[in-house]
Amino acid sequence: MATGIGDETGASAPPQQASRYAWYVLSILFVVYILNFIDRQIISILAEDIRRDLHLKDEDLGFLYGTAFGVFYALFGIPLGRLADSWHRVRLMTIGLALWSTMTALSGLSRTGGHLAAARIGVGIGEATASPSAYSLISDWFPKRLRATALSIYSAGLYVGGGCSLFIGGVIVQRWNAAYPAGGPLGLMGWQAAFLAVGIPGVLVAIWIATLREPVRGAVEGLPEPDRHPAPFRAFFDELLTILPPLTVYGAWRGGGGRGVAINLLGLGVVVAAVAALLAAGEPKPQWFAIGIGVYAVYSWATALKRRDAATFALIVGTPAFLCTVVAYGMNAFLSYAASFWAAPYALRVLGQTPAAAGFTIGSLGALSGFLGVTLGGVIADRLRQRHPAGRLWVVLFGAVMQAPFLAIAFTADSTLVFYPALAIGQLCASSALGAAAATTQDLVLPRMRGAATATFFIGTTLLGLAMGPYLAGRVSTLSGSLSTGMLSLLLAVPLTVGCAIAAIRLVPAAEASREARARAVGEAI
Repeated sequence: MATGIGDETGASAPPQQASRYAWYVLSILFVVYILNFIDRQIISILAEDIRRDLHLKDEDLGFLYGTAFGVFYALFGIPLGRLADSWHRVRLMTIGLALWSTMTALSGLSRTGGHLAAARIGVGIGEATASPSAYSLISDWFPKRLRATALSIYSAGLYVGGGCSLFIGGVIVQRWNAAYPAGGPLGLMGWQAAFLAVGIPGVLVAIWIATLREPVRGAVEGLPEPDRHPAPFRAFFDELLTILPPLTVYGAWRGGGGRGVAINLLGLGVVVAAVAALLAAGEPKPQWFAIGIGVYAVYSWATALKRRDAATFALIVGTPAFLCTVVAYGMNAFLSYAASFWAAPYALRVLGQTPAAAGFTIGSLGALSGFLGVTLGGVIADRLRQRHPAGRLWVVLFGAVMQAPFLAIAFTADSTLVFYPALAIGQLCASSALGAAAATTQDLVLPRMRGAATATFFIGTTLLGLAMGPYLAGRVSTLSGSLSTGMLSLLLAVPLTVGCAIAAIRLVPAAEASREARARAVGEAI
């Protein structure tokens, strides 16, 4: 049994306890995930100052928070996840943390919305390294019986970071603006100082991460050490060819010849036509260019997946139950991401709260409600699953329906006594659906397909939720002059969410029962 710091690797029998060094690694990864969400979420409490100083509209703020970050975070997640499976995970996380922390700090030097958008794209790409590397490292430091506990501790950084970001950002911007009303050293305003203050420490933590040891893959389970991948960056590049435009055209030719290129360009043509129609109707270019890139990239990846792995394609993209589950949760996230971003601006703009007070209250309540929602939702979903194959999806349906009235109450409130409790309850309901939806997608695929299923789930929910919800609320707010109207307009999507959830409830039992047969039908060896 491993009890010291020096005997974690090379064991032939799987250990039953985690070593002290494993817990040390977990504590550092927990800090990294906190930084991940501080850097991602802090823009919410700074939004009002950014809007004023950079002369932006609400739709621009929604684009910066959601689309600029989310599209590239989703697209780079797949190739970077592949790299985490074949290369040095500690080095990958070190590079990623240094990148997103540097880009967060550079956000504080932005002088235009374009500069800030470029920095947010960099944050998204850097953060795409975090969870693939961390999940893999944790799985190789902790035995199976402790793995769920370790991953839960790591995941708690999401709520801690999200809550801390609003409080830290609110305090910095309020105090800086009070001390330097016309700008401080180097002409920096409060929101710029806040970006610098949370970005620079991440670079230092990246140096700390670089000191961690890389565990032997599978040793904690008593498995033999796998051969090193002969060309990890070639595999990474091959994955980029399937999802990153314009490399996708070359990837289509290499994988499918002229026919592959024709299919790829057909999809591109449809996307270009749709984006052109939106632009002709007067919609802003940055948002729909980015969404177009995301949709085309997902289409390219799906067609490449069909060529390379027909069974995985059949059980994921070719399974209506899977797609309905992804859309149902994605539209849930459509509302919850928008509420998460626009809550702080609403408290400042409509309710007259100070940044420090709004940041502390929204951050602490959000952390608590998110943690309780995910935990309770997961427990209830697992119990419902024991009674019915589609039982978990009732929690997804609950999250879709029950968050709506509370968000409506919150974003029409004229008192903090109504706004804060309604927001917290809405966030608790929304977060309850995450574990249920993710677990359902895992049930619908074979074990070897779980990585692809996870990637598809997060791509779908990121593009539907993060890249669309905050932007559309901001767009309607810009057109109507009312942030309340912007948020309330998103409730029109609730019937679609409910419809997809009900469809998934009906389709999942048969899809799960037939997964092996459908995989065999396209040549999978079971």
